Amino acid sequence: MEYKDYYKVLGVDSKATEDEIKRRYRKLALDHHPDRNPGDKAAEEKFKEINEAYQVLSDAEKRKRYDQLGKSYSSWQQRGGTPGGFNWEDWFVQNPRGGNVRVEVGDFGDLFGDTGIGDFSDFFRSIFGGMAASRQPGSASTRSARQPQAFQQEVPISFLEAYQGTTRRIEIDGHQKEVIIPPGARTGTKVRVSEAISTAANRPKSDLYLVIQVADDPKFKRKKNNLYTDVEVDLYTAVLGGEIKVPTLSGNVVLSIPSGSQPGQTFRLSGRGMPQLKNPKKSGDLYVKVNIRIPRNLSSKEKELFSELNQLKE
Repeated sequence: MEYKDYYKVLGVDSKATEDEIKRRYRKLALDHHPDRNPGDKAAEEKFKEINEAYQVLSDAEKRKRYDQLGKSYSSWQQRGGTPGGFNWEDWFVQNPRGGNVRVEVGDFGDLFGDTGIGDFSDFFRSIFGGMAASRQPGSASTRSARQPQAFQQEVPISFLEAYQGTTRRIEIDGHQKEVIIPPGARTGTKVRVSEAISTAANRPKSDLYLVIQVADDPKFKRKKNNLYTDVEVDLYTAVLGGEIKVPTLSGNVVLSIPSGSQPGQTFRLSGRGMPQLKNPKKSGDLYVKVNIRIPRNLSSKEKELFSELNQLKE
């Protein structure tokens, strides 16, 4: 199937908005509609081409794939959107086990034939954007003969998964393998899956590195293995002292607030931070900053009592 520049077909820029594409399509479709051009084969073909372009560019997912694949889009489309029987949409899908991600790795040898590692790398990068091949030292011919390339792909995990540790399931040649992401992982942590990708027949399999991306958490900030959070304390507890519940990643704990605590005062909960990546039995600390909540809409009695307190300090 010949490659068609759908942007050129519609006469729009590659960064055109959805509305711009729609307006341009309506105008061209009206100009080349067969009812307006009876017996005009050229207009009929143009009308079909315009509709074909609009069907792709008006669909956000199809347009994204078209932009990613470029001239490879036609062959990808000709194979039903799943070249070589590999379903790209299955690369990351939801797993029933608590939101785990299932990584599907198909038979890349069948997909790319004997195109070679370099071609596979370019195509893979076009699919995933940020995916890059880690090239081995030496010339291309020496590298392909002795050592396969390594590929990497970002894998998002939640903040809680980074604390607890989690798994990702990978299917290779019909066999499932569970990859362990250890507690304490941070953004940039790499987990190696050895010999995961077949790039071509009679070539060594390549390693896949899962590059962890940890999502932010609305309650906690992380600095190395220490965590930081804010809690609200009512005025009476801050003045008189008392106990409050503080959320941690392993559940609530009780924190004793001494009398006379000040706004912004910070308390340390030892061992309540992130586990150390290489020694998960040890953890960082959790630092809790106190924000004093000043009461509003005081009753007459409360105002009277505060006035008495104010007089006492004088």
